[in-house]
Amino acid sequence: MKNKIVFKLIAYFTITLLLFSLIIGSVFITLFKKHTIDLHKIDMENRAAAIADTISNFSGGKGGSGMGHGQYGTFFRFLDEIAMTDVWIVDENLSLFTMGRMSHKHYIYKDLPEDAEIVVKEVFQGKTIFSEGFSNLHDSPVLTLGMPIVSRDRIIGALLLHSPVEGMSSAVSQGLRILMTSLASALVLSIVLSILLALAFTKPLNRMKNSAVLLALGDYAAKTGVKQNDEIGELAQAIDTLSEKLDLASQENQKLHKLRNDFVANISHELRTPVTVIRGSLEALNDEVITDRTKVREYHRQILNESICLQRLINDLLDLSRLQNTDFQIEMKELNLCEVINDVVRSTQSLSQSKDIEVIKELDTDVLMYTGDYGRLRQMLLIILDNAIKFSSDNSIVIISLKDNMLSIIDKGKGIPAEDLPYIFDRFYKVKSKENMEGTGLGLAISKQIADRHNIKLSVSSNGSEGTEFRFLFTGILV
Repeated sequence: MKNKIVFKLIAYFTITLLLFSLIIGSVFITLFKKHTIDLHKIDMENRAAAIADTISNFSGGKGGSGMGHGQYGTFFRFLDEIAMTDVWIVDENLSLFTMGRMSHKHYIYKDLPEDAEIVVKEVFQGKTIFSEGFSNLHDSPVLTLGMPIVSRDRIIGALLLHSPVEGMSSAVSQGLRILMTSLASALVLSIVLSILLALAFTKPLNRMKNSAVLLALGDYAAKTGVKQNDEIGELAQAIDTLSEKLDLASQENQKLHKLRNDFVANISHELRTPVTVIRGSLEALNDEVITDRTKVREYHRQILNESICLQRLINDLLDLSRLQNTDFQIEMKELNLCEVINDVVRSTQSLSQSKDIEVIKELDTDVLMYTGDYGRLRQMLLIILDNAIKFSSDNSIVIISLKDNMLSIIDKGKGIPAEDLPYIFDRFYKVKSKENMEGTGLGLAISKQIADRHNIKLSVSSNGSEGTEFRFLFTGILV
């Protein structure tokens, strides 16, 4: 009973077909019986009309105006063969002539059934009428047709044609048997088809159920494998799409978990080093292990430097945390990007001069209006330019080029290895070199976050041996 929907569909189909069979059977029996009787009545009318016309012609030909038994005796003896049924004739004096299979009996008017008087009166009024009230006289169900016999525009008698209805009932019964046989065959066929149809429905549904169970258990690679061009196929496609998105979300979650663990490990390492140095230096001073004034000053200087390094790390972490928080609002105002570039160049003069590095500006305009946060844009460019100078060799150049809304910072340093390029904007990721020993690994991550918050496309390229180029594409420039 696991496939409940199969049994439900079979039950629904069976019940529906049974109800359909009852309705169709009832309608069929009613219409078929009526149609059979109508055909029989038409046949009786045709036969009665022919007999009445013959009697009328015969009566008129003899010049008579009435009907008598002796006058028509010879003709009546053959009327049973002609009509193929019992024929009664009632004359204008309501005298009854019994013909056919009941010719050995003689009836008078009072022997007729109760509704016979109505039939005869209707006939003598010129109407053709049917009745089933003569069945008792024939000891079997009969259908009686009453038709006037007209001669010289005058009704001279009533023709009563009696036809048994056993044949009609037999025809109806035979039709019913055929119908029941057909419906039974259709019922068996429908049950077989309903089973096949139910299995066609339940098979993809079971596969989708199994896929959903696997998804609930954490197997996000599970697929339904259902390919149908209908609503079930659309549902299966939706489950497969959900599976893909859950799989991506799971991978992203694992990546974030790894990044979180790496972040905790990195920040612990970065904080532990200056804290350890500061604590060791303070313990040495506090225990008076170091008493020489020159050494004491060196220890004080080391504590100060480590404190500055620790403060810079904490500030970078705070900046990165704020920038990654979408709720953190930055101050967006109209500004001149050329002024930001000039300010950054001035701020790095002391560092560039200490290494005899020339910073060359190549700006195609003096005014380039943009909407942004002056301080954050300055911080972004300052981080990149500071790295360009730091990683460049002495007596070299650094180029800042602005052309067609694209700002490039190009250095002639050692370059970035190809294996490091995809990760340079990750937090705490540092290229292994002696120039990068004192870095926190957060500068480029901060620059990338600032660029993203300003819809600036930041990219980098390097041949890995000489020179690196950072590119800033500014979109939404104000004219």
